[in-house]
Amino acid sequence: MTPPSYPKNHTTASSKKSNYLRSWKQKYHDYSGKRLNWFQVIFLLQGSITVNIIPWIAFFSLYSSMISLLEYHENHISLPKITGGLPNIVLSFNLVLSLLLIFRTNAANERHWEGRKLWGVLVNTSRNLGRGISIIIEERSINDRLEKETIIQLVTAFALAMKLHLRREPINAELIELMSSLHYCKLKNTNHPPLQIVFWIGKYLQDVYHRNLVNVYQLNSLQSLVNNLVDILGGCERILKTPTPLVYSIFLKQLLIIYCLILPIELVGIFKWWTVPVMIVISLTLFGIEEIGSELENPFGHDPNDLPLDMICDTISGNIKDLITSASQGNEDV
Repeated sequence: MTPPSYPKNHTTASSKKSNYLRSWKQKYHDYSGKRLNWFQVIFLLQGSITVNIIPWIAFFSLYSSMISLLEYHENHISLPKITGGLPNIVLSFNLVLSLLLIFRTNAANERHWEGRKLWGVLVNTSRNLGRGISIIIEERSINDRLEKETIIQLVTAFALAMKLHLRREPINAELIELMSSLHYCKLKNTNHPPLQIVFWIGKYLQDVYHRNLVNVYQLNSLQSLVNNLVDILGGCERILKTPTPLVYSIFLKQLLIIYCLILPIELVGIFKWWTVPVMIVISLTLFGIEEIGSELENPFGHDPNDLPLDMICDTISGNIKDLITSASQGNEDV
């Protein structure tokens, strides 16, 4: 049997498409929903870290310049030379710093990934809860249908309120269209908006049970999903309110400073004036890695390296709207 023939450029086109899908700009678009070229992606992500460490880079570039200048005039000022066993101490310092930085970065990345998993569970729980309310709860009048749609929209409101809560921002206009004006006013005056929304959803489920619109097994199933929302909220709050111990961050920063103060004295005998650019690269690397850990530690902010909470909330909102539309069309067909 003759194998199927493909155009000559089929393999090339597939390869280009595969490379495009692996490109930085495509990955960033999948992550954030924004389309930028590769230079903009690198500048945005790297810039969010570099801005915070520029003072350190400037300080150690000036410091290494001073060391190089003193080395140049060593006939007048003699610099201490690292000899004997001190190079071994520097190597040991390298090992200790490497282990500490690896631990710092891994701990921060674990917190970032755990936050992403919790928001992924939130997406699935929101879909299941919206679908369950839409299908399980019986409708006996048009008011029942409108009430169901209002409560289903509160599932989206919960995600938005949780996003604002984790960012320590007040309730804003994003939630106006998802609830009545009375509920919106109450929500603005409450201390914990996401928990208040969960209370409203749970109270509605209990009310429809007393009106015999669901049985006890259906009620328990839906209430279990509501409990999952509370568990997800608690997990995110745990990440937010339990940062890496401050003493660890302070001690690591102190070790980095001491190391970068000693290193130019060792390097200047070999690199002379090239010590300055070498120290710029080293300080950028070391303090950059430390700053990555600090930035990933709280994944719920607005930084480019934080979780794309706005895009996740848009996904939940779109799913809930589709469920409401499908339920309305199903009722019309009946």
